[in-house]
Amino acid sequence: MDKQQHIAMASNDPDLPDPPGDPQPGDLIEIFRPAYQHWALYLGDGYIINLTPVDESQAAAMSSVKSVFSRKAVVRMQLLKEVVGSDSYRVNNKYDHNHTPLPVSEIIERAQVLIDQEVSYDLLGSNCEHFVTLLRYGEGVSEQATRAIGAISLVTAAASAFSVLGLINTRSRNRPF
Repeated sequence: MDKQQHIAMASNDPDLPDPPGDPQPGDLIEIFRPAYQHWALYLGDGYIINLTPVDESQAAAMSSVKSVFSRKAVVRMQLLKEVVGSDSYRVNNKYDHNHTPLPVSEIIERAQVLIDQEVSYDLLGSNCEHFVTLLRYGEGVSEQATRAIGAISLVTAAASAFSVLGLINTRSRNRPF
């Protein structure tokens, strides 16, 4: 299946056929926002569970970049098509090769207990991808956070190197000989 077939557009048109790769209960849903990916877990009957910022309306919740910088989130059950809006999404159970999914009934039960609960949110340590992988596998995993930590480390290392080089350059200019 090529990428175009695998990525589906959410639609409000009930006459359109189900998209290829139609999600099954317990599946991880990757939603492609303009500046980042948002993650949700498919519950069934068109509903997903996902994290939304505490201080935003349900409709606009995860479509803004502000959601990435929130410190608290609310677990919400929403229609997939409403959360996706005009963005694209795909079923992406990318960790199944090295993490065993819990039984679907357990995934759904764990998810339902959390609906409307307020939880901590941290882009690097407890984000939407961590949340849904914790439900699916019993362990929070996020390549997105790992990449961000790697990028921050690279920038920090580069800044340190430039700082040291600047210090060396300054010292060499200030030598009396």
